[in-house]
Amino acid sequence: MPRLRPLSRLVPLLLAALPLCALAATHDAAGKRGFNVRDLVNLERISSPVLSPDGKTVVFALRQTDYTANKGITSLWIEHPDAHAASATRLLGDGMEGDSPAFSADGRDVYFLSSKSGSNQVWRQAVAGGAPVQVTNYPLDVNNFKLSPDDKSLAVSIDVFTDCNDLACTKQRLDAKAANKASGVIFDRLFIRHWDTWADGRRSQLFTAAIGADGKAAAAPVWVTRGIDGDVPSKPFGDQTEYSWSPDGKTLAFDVRIAGKTEAWSTNFDIYSVPADGSAAPRNWTAANKAWDAMPVFSHDGKTLYYTAMKTPGFEADRFAIMAMDLASGATREIDPSWDRSAGALVLSADGKTLYTTTDDNGEHPLFAIDIATGVAKKIAGGGVIQDFDLVGNKLVFARANLQSPAQLFAADRDGRGARQITHNNEDRLKDVAFGAVERFHFTGWNNDTVYGYVVKPWNFEPGKKYPVVFLVHGGPQDSWLNEFHYRWNPQTYTGQGYAVVEIDFHGSTGYGQAFTDSISQHWGDRPLEDLQKGWAAALQQFPFLDGADACELGASYGGYMTYWIAGNWNTPASGQWKCLIDHDGVFDNRMMGYATEELWFSKHENGGTPWENPQGYEQFNPIDYVKNWKVPMLIVHSQHDYRIPVEQGIAAFTALQMRGIESKYLYFPNESHWVQKPQDSVQWHDTVNAWLREHLQ
Repeated sequence: MPRLRPLSRLVPLLLAALPLCALAATHDAAGKRGFNVRDLVNLERISSPVLSPDGKTVVFALRQTDYTANKGITSLWIEHPDAHAASATRLLGDGMEGDSPAFSADGRDVYFLSSKSGSNQVWRQAVAGGAPVQVTNYPLDVNNFKLSPDDKSLAVSIDVFTDCNDLACTKQRLDAKAANKASGVIFDRLFIRHWDTWADGRRSQLFTAAIGADGKAAAAPVWVTRGIDGDVPSKPFGDQTEYSWSPDGKTLAFDVRIAGKTEAWSTNFDIYSVPADGSAAPRNWTAANKAWDAMPVFSHDGKTLYYTAMKTPGFEADRFAIMAMDLASGATREIDPSWDRSAGALVLSADGKTLYTTTDDNGEHPLFAIDIATGVAKKIAGGGVIQDFDLVGNKLVFARANLQSPAQLFAADRDGRGARQITHNNEDRLKDVAFGAVERFHFTGWNNDTVYGYVVKPWNFEPGKKYPVVFLVHGGPQDSWLNEFHYRWNPQTYTGQGYAVVEIDFHGSTGYGQAFTDSISQHWGDRPLEDLQKGWAAALQQFPFLDGADACELGASYGGYMTYWIAGNWNTPASGQWKCLIDHDGVFDNRMMGYATEELWFSKHENGGTPWENPQGYEQFNPIDYVKNWKVPMLIVHSQHDYRIPVEQGIAAFTALQMRGIESKYLYFPNESHWVQKPQDSVQWHDTVNAWLREHLQ
């Protein structure tokens, strides 16, 4: 993934009052102040813009924060891109939550998901107004959905036990389990847990349902992926981009990983098709490729299937190439072999000649148009991170955020020309905030390659002064510090306190070509560390306002691994020892990570095999082996429901710190996962981190 009337004035303020002492901020002579975590959690978040078939209306999701309830509240809003002034209005009535909007073919109705009935179901709201209508009424939650091109059917994804015959069977089993006093669970294969959830035997499966004359979906949907032992869409983050309707509404294409007992260490997704009426079993179109095939989209004549494909089995960060398959012959070709970027979800233009996608690119996440005939990729919208977009005819709408602005909606021609902002959320609540200025820089890193980074100045920057530094290391590790407005690791929450921020896109980062991304595998501790050290030295040289003697390093996930690695291998930056370290959900013992993490393909690929096949691969850069060198004060944060890097990793590191007598603290969240997302937990996380920084920085 908020001109005349900002949306923030039109919606109720849901954030409960916080103590005045917590909201206190330093203002400059102009009345400006720095950005803080209370600002962050209170922001309205725009996502999921969809255009009406005539391109004259856009509906989008707007998330607000209910701080008392400790959650986000999402509803749907409507805007007119061609209006001379912002005119956003709420589509759903007060008290009606909803997300995942989709227009009907005639543009008169918007379909969406809502839990208004007590479970997550598909609803319909007339654009002209009136009461919303519940379309599905199933005994189980609908995860996501897609309308057929003629609006006569729905495809829905629902979690079911695959040996059941209907939805009622799954509901009965769940009810019986809830009533059972015995709590033990037996597993005979992985995954036993994934991301933040323990497996209960259900699979996400596709169903189709005809929509009757009364506007209601059939009570007994057709199970079209019956027999598929996999999740459609994938878990935990898959969505409706992983399946699509054919133009005539007779066929569904989807991607799925069928790996049996090897699922936890396989990235072999395949593209299947299946008749929408369930009259035949699904057909596998990409069995020959043992790597990841994903996100199928039909051509307008239904004769070609476009999708993305990786080439390296077991590697989740391989390049997604854009493929075209002739469905008559099964022949495939790569559309974009000369474009060294990894494509995201695909959208086909109205004339069928262009595919649109977003991808990481040199510290941003722009929108590109790829000519199907030539494979030439042209950037049509940049300036930060394009979080979501939609295209109808010659009309384009997209949500863009950057380091100095949360996401706003923009409308443009389909080639990106004439882009204009059409929402103005949060402007009132940020009117007295001064964001830190952003500068991009580069230096020569490992292998004499050019490496890039960002420096963000304090909000109250004055030339000639020196400022303490927060040095952020990103996770992934195949990821990137982007020009984005992040809701967990936002540099402006640090610059708002008077710190400068330095971020480095070390070798392994995405958006600089696949060879750059690949270079970190089996080199976690040497090449990235060399880039971080050289980048730190370059930043100090290029930006004299950075006080290298007054700096703390922070990292999460792989960045947390690097924090532990830095503690044992880089104690002395150019101007002295790090003043403090902060580790969030980091890998402390790399060998145990190879046994305890849930997505085992990751550790296997990154370390050159399993821990018993290549133990040296796990030990050569293992932070646990360098605890004897630790001496810098460290704050550790870890969460109970983090199954990607289990909580014992953080506990073990804290144990080492305590036994060595090193100043340390441990912040534990019993109900969070690899990410800290609940509003009050986010505030506590930031308050704890910031207090640690204040304690150790000048």
